[in-house]
Amino acid sequence: IGVVFFCLGMVLGMPFWSDFIFTIGLIVAMVPEGLLPTLTLSLVLATQRMARRQVLIRHLPSVEALGSTTVICTDKTGTLTQNRMTVTALWLDGSLYGDLEHGLPVGIAQANAPFFQVAGLCHDLQQTGPCESLTYLGDPMEQAMLQLVNRIAPQTCPIARLQELPFNAERMRMSVVYAMADGPRLLCKGALEKVLPLCTGQWRDGAITPLTDECRARILAAQTSMADRGLRVLALAWRDVEAGQMPVEQTLVLAGLVGLQDPPRPEVPGAIGACQAAGIKVIMVTGDNPHTALAIAREIGLVRSDAPQVLTGAQLLQLSDAQLQLALDAAEIICARIAPEQKLRIVETLKRKGEIVAVTGDGVNDAPALKSAHVGIAMGLSGTDVAREVADMVLLDDNFASIVNAVEEGRAVFDNIRKFLTYILAHNMAELIPYLGFVLVKLPLAITPLQMLAIDMGTDTLTALGLGVERPDPQIMQRPPRPPGERLFNLGVALRGYVALGLFEALATVSTFIFVLQRGGWTFGDTVAFSDPLYHQATTGSLAAIVVLQVVNVFLCRSTTRSVFDTGVRGNPLILWGVALEIVLILLFTYTRWGNALLGTAPLPFEVWLFLLPFALLLIGLEEARKAFVRRRCPSP
Repeated sequence: IGVVFFCLGMVLGMPFWSDFIFTIGLIVAMVPEGLLPTLTLSLVLATQRMARRQVLIRHLPSVEALGSTTVICTDKTGTLTQNRMTVTALWLDGSLYGDLEHGLPVGIAQANAPFFQVAGLCHDLQQTGPCESLTYLGDPMEQAMLQLVNRIAPQTCPIARLQELPFNAERMRMSVVYAMADGPRLLCKGALEKVLPLCTGQWRDGAITPLTDECRARILAAQTSMADRGLRVLALAWRDVEAGQMPVEQTLVLAGLVGLQDPPRPEVPGAIGACQAAGIKVIMVTGDNPHTALAIAREIGLVRSDAPQVLTGAQLLQLSDAQLQLALDAAEIICARIAPEQKLRIVETLKRKGEIVAVTGDGVNDAPALKSAHVGIAMGLSGTDVAREVADMVLLDDNFASIVNAVEEGRAVFDNIRKFLTYILAHNMAELIPYLGFVLVKLPLAITPLQMLAIDMGTDTLTALGLGVERPDPQIMQRPPRPPGERLFNLGVALRGYVALGLFEALATVSTFIFVLQRGGWTFGDTVAFSDPLYHQATTGSLAAIVVLQVVNVFLCRSTTRSVFDTGVRGNPLILWGVALEIVLILLFTYTRWGNALLGTAPLPFEVWLFLLPFALLLIGLEEARKAFVRRRCPSP
């Protein structure tokens, strides 16, 4: 724009240096110098608000990215649930015991000693504290099983651990070898579908019996029954190992099944409902049994239909990329028994579909998915250092509801940036038009470059920052995510900032300038020296006009659609402090010697302030009419 008008000035015959100074002033008028610090401070303050809502932001741009999220891929355990495991069901001796509150039949612990031996010893818990108050640290699932053992069949004799075959996502089981009194014994626990194929026998009525197809069917039915209650099901098995022989997870004896309850977090159903109202799809991605995942999903309101899309890791292996894209189009999706590399594939597929993806993770193997997602979300309590290092944000409480809070804040940040952008653009137009009048109609320059900088970097800074920390609109989570390609500076922002608000402010500025000049005896066509006291007073009138209308404008910009009488003047102390600062600064610039010397201003008579009052009231009326029209045309959801 500066270059265009420099060339225009040369065509109109302006002297080179006058044209050059005019161009510099034009650039000063058009560039919002206060935008960058306001933008940065707005993002920083948003991260502080998020921290108070249990969300730690590691990268500032992710604040804005959260607001455009269309899909959240979330873990189940510890994020949707409380990660507080309790053993509530057992399958022993061919019978299902689904209510442990009333205890087990007499003698069942002695008859199923191998089961309680596996449950009490096959773990990676760490002992801590003195002997009289010994506690265990580690996986809540293993803690729950140990508590069951200590209550029903406590292990008294210390036993040496010889070897461990650790758990991993592919094996989905762990085994340990202990030196028992009658020789080494391998103890195994894991997912039934990984343990049962390794078993050739089962413990029944105090003895090892063959594991027939009919027995396998009953075991699988027992698992389904527990999983349909939302329980996490583990199979426990064992085998004796000959001394000096390598332990092998084969020809195991199934000791029984254990069902653990992990209740959903009470605030999660409301958070799921908020996501659905906001047009955000939530996909559960878990390593648990599909029946367990589906039961929890129904309990928290993630699934309401009779036939949701349930994808397992085994099914995912059979799907092509195109088939997976089609499968992910379903409204309700549960992904169960998913390996970390499959989680990454789901994220990549959603990105190819044009979705803005946020994904949660806590383990080392989740790092690729966290890094690939638009917003990687690590767990602060249960997450590993690797997961937190690659993530964009960290949940300090591991709670899914905190993600929804972060999305709300992210949307608010984007809206707030547009608010203070509109606010800044309005006075830029009021600074531009006087320069055009100076060149095109030979009007004396109504405002000097130094006065414009005083507005951009002085009077408007705190009020613009106040708009940057506005509270989220009450309807912000009841509208769909903005399109991924939508720019911050769009046609609506330009029309409102430059036209609806900016042209009116420019009209008030030029009118006030001419009013002060004519009050001093000036007539159109006369020249005024830059050193003339009347010129100083007239430019001060222009400066005052912009500041007064920006005081009104800051309250109008608090919402693009809500009435100023609805948003009011309270609720944002920073805006009130900014308005107070604007008033103090314009009075100092106008009525103090150092202000006059610094900016080339002069004291204004009271009549000039009265002249500005109708412009302020008319701006409110015009903007209220525009907002009412928008509300009628596009009613809130």
